[in-house]
Amino acid sequence: MDSVFLYSGLYLAFLMIFPLYRALRGPTVVDRMLGVNAIGSKTVVLLILIGLIFNRVDMFVDIALAYAMLNFIAVLAASRYFHKRKGLYDELQ
Repeated sequence: MDSVFLYSGLYLAFLMIFPLYRALRGPTVVDRMLGVNAIGSKTVVLLILIGLIFNRVDMFVDIALAYAMLNFIAVLAASRYFHKRKGLYDELQ
């Protein structure tokens, strides 16, 4: 069963490449924020899978919840900052 969790984690890590591209090359700030948020969400699931592999789900669930909360607060703070600055939908190029 550990191999299923391992391959699922590797596949999930591979799927993080697409939001990483959007976060680095996104034409607008919104695209970049969505890419970073998608990477953070996938990281939470990856932490749970690591906990399942090491048979320490209780510890990794706590870490994943803290990481999810920090990711959510960071996206809210960034969106509020760009909304007040009126630069949320401006093109960067």
